Amino acid sequence: MAKNKVCGPKVSGRLQNVNAFHVMSLMAEAKQLAAQGHQVIHMEMGEPDFSTPQPIIEAGVAALRSGITHYTPTLGLPALREAIANFYITEYRVTVDPEQIVITPGSATALQLVLNLMVSDGDAVVIPDPAYPSTHNLVRLLGGTVLQVAVNEDSFWQLTVELLEEHWNDAINAVLLASPSNPTGTILEDVQLQKIADFCESKGVFLLVDEIYHGLVYGQAPKTAVDLNDNTFVINSFSKFYGMTGWRVGWIVSPKAYLQDLNKLAQHTFLAAPTPGQYGALAAFDDDTKKILVERRDEFKARRDYLYEALTDLGFKMRVKPQGAFYIYADCSEFCEDSYEFACNILRDKHVAFTPGIDFGLEGAKQHVRFAYTTNIENLKIGVARLAELKSKA
Repeated sequence: MAKNKVCGPKVSGRLQNVNAFHVMSLMAEAKQLAAQGHQVIHMEMGEPDFSTPQPIIEAGVAALRSGITHYTPTLGLPALREAIANFYITEYRVTVDPEQIVITPGSATALQLVLNLMVSDGDAVVIPDPAYPSTHNLVRLLGGTVLQVAVNEDSFWQLTVELLEEHWNDAINAVLLASPSNPTGTILEDVQLQKIADFCESKGVFLLVDEIYHGLVYGQAPKTAVDLNDNTFVINSFSKFYGMTGWRVGWIVSPKAYLQDLNKLAQHTFLAAPTPGQYGALAAFDDDTKKILVERRDEFKARRDYLYEALTDLGFKMRVKPQGAFYIYADCSEFCEDSYEFACNILRDKHVAFTPGIDFGLEGAKQHVRFAYTTNIENLKIGVARLAELKSKA
């Protein structure tokens, strides 16, 4: 007599629409190569190579030694919310009520929190293509749909009002922007940002602007979106510019009408951001820390300038020089037909790691790769020398 087949528990069907980062498999292979004694040049990681500035470390350690290890209020340490509000006054001449600041465990959690507020089953969210991929997956997990709008160098890899008008439909409930952008490092012009905010307000939809790379801009600082209208949310983080990736502290600037909803969501999502991280972040605005961070920004600019010219000389194509972040999104069609296969082969043959375009969307993905200049210029030069061997064989 046949026995009844016992099936295991069923995971959520929504996970079928969640894609893993392709670069993670490359990073794992890079670690294996390094373990075998190979010098791998890492240009795939979107994490600063600098350690956290010492004043921040000392502030975090001081809090721990003082026994400050309990939860903070869910919306964040009041002193940190006040410090961030003051930051907007000093940096942008924009007044933000400290109550509008919501402290989160990094900007990824900030994104998750805001999308939970914005997205219901069937809602569509407009995202430029290419863009940071976690956003797509979070929208799908919430039962929403992603409307990827192709952008290119003609629009500086950013959305425009004209593109929104062309692709608009009644299911859309939110538009997401990033300035500077990952993977392109481009900035949305102030005038275009205001136009998009006005357009979203006229349609009665949310606007979410990712400003986590605002500190890493190599020219005139862009306008912040925090005061555009009452439908706009901004997320930021202490990870990239401030060098606190492992501390997990980010923030949201929210319109006041939605603070109660965010508080409720935060209580059931993370309860509170890490306490030592919040106390460390207080020192991020000190003069000693600012001096360190400006020097590091200058170093990133020097790396950008070197790598952009070097890649151009090798035959990679870029019509737009990145204005911020620490990425170069390069057309690699001179060397391959598939950027993922290209990235895998270069890692194995030349021990240089970078990210294939397929991780960021569909538009030109097979013809583009992202280089992160999150390693020193000496290492960048080694990587370029290895890539130059491709040119000689092309």
